[in-house]
Amino acid sequence: GRPRRPRRGADAPQATMVQPIPGHSTPGVGFEVPLEMLAACHLRVHGQCQTLQRLVPHLAAHGADRQAREAAVAVMRYFDTSARHHHADEETDLFPALLESMAGSDAVCLRELTAALTAEHRALEQRWGRLRLSLGAVASGAAATLAADDVQAFVDLYEMHIAREEAELLPMAARLLDEATLDRIGLAMRTRRGAVGVDTPVAPFS
Repeated sequence: GRPRRPRRGADAPQATMVQPIPGHSTPGVGFEVPLEMLAACHLRVHGQCQTLQRLVPHLAAHGADRQAREAAVAVMRYFDTSARHHHADEETDLFPALLESMAGSDAVCLRELTAALTAEHRALEQRWGRLRLSLGAVASGAAATLAADDVQAFVDLYEMHIAREEAELLPMAARLLDEATLDRIGLAMRTRRGAVGVDTPVAPFS
C-alpha cells in the first residue's frame, strides 16, 4: 500500500529526517514519499563517500586492480547521474515549492537557506569535476593514486551539506508542504529519472 507520510504541522516530529527511518537504506523508498527519497539519497551519498575514502589506501597498497577500477566506475556513475538528479530535485522542484508555500510571508531565512544550498551544489559539482578526472584515470588503469586531500575535501563538504539539509531543509519541507505539492514533486522526480528511479547502489568495496 501507499506508505504513510510524516505528520505535518506543529506536532510533526522534528527528528524524522535527521534519524534514519525504516526503508531509507533499501530501494523501497519511492516517489510517492519524495522527502523520504531525498533522505535516502543522502544515505547513498554517505556510502559513496566512504567508498572514495577506502579507495585511497587501497590504491596505495594494491594499485589500480580490478576491485579499484570497478569501485571508481561505480562512484563516477553515481555522482554523474543520481547525485545530479538529487541536486535538480531540490533546485527545480523542492526549493520553489517551499518558497511558494511561504508566499505572502517573510521568507528571508528560507531564501537565504535555499540560496546557500544551491551555492553548495555548485561547489560540490566543481570539486567533483576535478576528482572525476583522477577517478577516470584509475578506472582506465592509467593511474593508481587518488589525492587524499582532494577526496577528504569533497567528502567534508558533502557531509556538511547533508547535515544542513537534514537539520533544516527536510524538516521544514515536512512541516510546510501539503500532500498535493509533495505528489507534484514526486512526479517531477520520477520524470527526471525516466520513471526508473533506482539510484546506483553503493559499490561493493572494502
